[in-house]
Amino acid sequence: MQQTSTKRTNKPEPVKRAHVRPIPQLGGGVPFLGQALGFQTNPLDVLERGWKKHGDVFGFKMAGADFVLFAGPEAHDAYFRAAEDHLSAKDVYQFTIPIFGKGVAYDAPRSIMDEQLKFLLPALGTGRLRKYVELMQEEIIAYTDEWGDQGEIDLARATNDITVNVAARCLLGREIRESFYDGFADLYHDLQLGINTIGFFAPKLPTPSHIKRDRARKKVVKLIGGILADRRKSGRVEDDFMQTLMEAKYKSGRGLTDDEISGILLTVLFGGQHTSATLAAWVGVELLQHKHHLPALHDELDSLYGEGPDFTTPMSLASLKASDRLHRVVMECERMHPPLIMLVRKVMKPFEFDGFVVPEGKMAMVAPALSHRLPTVFKDPHRFDPDRFAKPREEHTKANLTLIGFGGGKHRCVGMGFAYLQLKAIWSTFLKRFDFELASPAPAPDYGNWVTGPQQPCRVRYTRK
Repeated sequence: MQQTSTKRTNKPEPVKRAHVRPIPQLGGGVPFLGQALGFQTNPLDVLERGWKKHGDVFGFKMAGADFVLFAGPEAHDAYFRAAEDHLSAKDVYQFTIPIFGKGVAYDAPRSIMDEQLKFLLPALGTGRLRKYVELMQEEIIAYTDEWGDQGEIDLARATNDITVNVAARCLLGREIRESFYDGFADLYHDLQLGINTIGFFAPKLPTPSHIKRDRARKKVVKLIGGILADRRKSGRVEDDFMQTLMEAKYKSGRGLTDDEISGILLTVLFGGQHTSATLAAWVGVELLQHKHHLPALHDELDSLYGEGPDFTTPMSLASLKASDRLHRVVMECERMHPPLIMLVRKVMKPFEFDGFVVPEGKMAMVAPALSHRLPTVFKDPHRFDPDRFAKPREEHTKANLTLIGFGGGKHRCVGMGFAYLQLKAIWSTFLKRFDFELASPAPAPDYGNWVTGPQQPCRVRYTRK
């Protein structure tokens, strides 16, 4: 995905205290909970109401905490350029620790977390991506071979299954993928249940989903530990990310513990799968509501892979990158249905923007769900229109950081390229092999989950070509 970028190394100019602007507050809600109930049912309505009344910066209360929202490209730029000691993600995303484990990701010091992220870079290089495309195609074809000539599927379940298979095969290794038949997929599903709104505020609360999460993690760590032990005992070396972690060393010279390897592998699996699954489902929901886009997509795929339903020409990194129309569809679904509706940081030092000063201890937020639908950036923003990203319109190039579905600046997701390849591989295969139609009314977003996919039911009928 291409976005314009303006290199800016200077930090936001400090404002003079005499000119500090009061942060307008969004009223309504209920005592203590504030806007929490509105967020649970339809956060976009809450955020749009605040933006229309107060503009790009406003505050509100939610579950006893004070939040300040920053909307629009200029606010995004200041937000994502802020240093970690000003706006801290680590202090917010503590709910991931029971899933990923101690000493990794948001439980690690920033310097260690940066080193752990660098371990991932070789797994996302061009050479590996070329190989991943082959594996993606194998997994998607194998999954859809089981469908038969016609039938009905739950689209959200199907895209979740496929992205788990692909992420495990590409990023975690052969043994993890093969262990799906021994229950790994079910364990991963229980881990996914730990990503929820209640968990954001109370990750240790012994809810049924959190109990399942904790049991599942213990079993996953045991499973991965067995694979690591077997590799070491046999001397077998695999060409995968697990092997990279087994051989990696921190700057101090220390190798990674088995628990750290397990935690980083889980972090990568969530990063490479959870958001991609929901976006893949939304691509189908939107295309099947707006079928007039399908003929041009079929023409593009035929030009890349030949006519007919069989893949006589295998997919490649080059062919997926050449899928311009499909790329724009994915971008539009990222715009309209960002999997993470909000990104939150805790204010560690007073944070200043455009004359506003957010005090220490508050929560600073950007909201892709709102910012991607600002009429000041995108024309007719509630309309599905992939061509808004085509030349000469290119609405996303009006400013830096107009799309933040994968974060921005130094916080941009390092796996965004992998995610886009995976999404295009799924729908290239789907559209070449099948005709689809919605079997139930188009679903609304399920805001009860932290990663916002379609509500159930999300069923489609298919006919093999």
